[in-house]
Amino acid sequence: MTHAPDHLRVAVIIASTGRPECVASVIRDLSRQTRAPSRIIVSVAAERDLPPAHLRKGCEVVIARRGLPAQRNAGLDHLAGDGDVVVFFDDDFVPSRHAVAGIGRLFADRPDVVGATGVVLADGIKTPGIPYTRAEAIVAAHDRKALRTPARLRDVPDLYGCNMAFRLSALDGLRFDERLKLYGWQEDVDLSVQVSRRGRMVASDAFVGVHLGTKSGRTSGVRLGYSQVQNPIYLWRKGTMPGAKAWRLMMRNLATNHVRSLWPEPWVDRLGRVRGNWMGFADVMRGRLTPERIEDL
Repeated sequence: MTHAPDHLRVAVIIASTGRPECVASVIRDLSRQTRAPSRIIVSVAAERDLPPAHLRKGCEVVIARRGLPAQRNAGLDHLAGDGDVVVFFDDDFVPSRHAVAGIGRLFADRPDVVGATGVVLADGIKTPGIPYTRAEAIVAAHDRKALRTPARLRDVPDLYGCNMAFRLSALDGLRFDERLKLYGWQEDVDLSVQVSRRGRMVASDAFVGVHLGTKSGRTSGVRLGYSQVQNPIYLWRKGTMPGAKAWRLMMRNLATNHVRSLWPEPWVDRLGRVRGNWMGFADVMRGRLTPERIEDL
């Protein structure tokens, strides 16, 4: 079946753990889209991760093994190829009202594009987080002045996981790596690099939003610190991350964690991250490349 340019079926998958209020908010935002998603799939680890039923009308729920890669994979399996494009939004991402329509147009107009990440108008990931009301105001201000113009594209090597879209046909035989447990640090890089071998990967203003950077429900400092060492080395060995990038990521995080541990941010467990960094290095020195070990820490 062929589709007119603005009528590609865009499905949305949201993976979440321990943040039912965030799930309710992003579902509400998706209900306000100028073009409705073809399907909305919410993948959680337990019923307690969901908002009340009346706040998730029109959504499909999948109960999956805990962990971002596993939950996103469960969402993909549930989607079962029914659509043209799939977009993964973090549960704390506030999309523009035109996001789904913009994604549909981008992939319809650019058949060479297999993956895309949108413009993040503000990102709270390295701050205490952005309040939802502030994010709403930022997105609303953008939408008021936005004009429908041809999307600007910039080629990129990988995508930002808080808002990344893939042509569904390009995901054939590919999934998120479930050895990257729990928060799945760098799982977006791993999958998007594999998809990039099948076509063009871009960053585009065709869709925008705000990433709240909500701190509740995130991985502990020790676990994240361990992943900051183990995951880049694992992906380098796997062939989805250049050695230079893996080294830069590790050294930057190692330096930041050690320096900031002297006057840590209230919302970051810097000492835990330092401990996790050295546990990761110790395992590497022992010949253990075990990113999945964070489940036991």
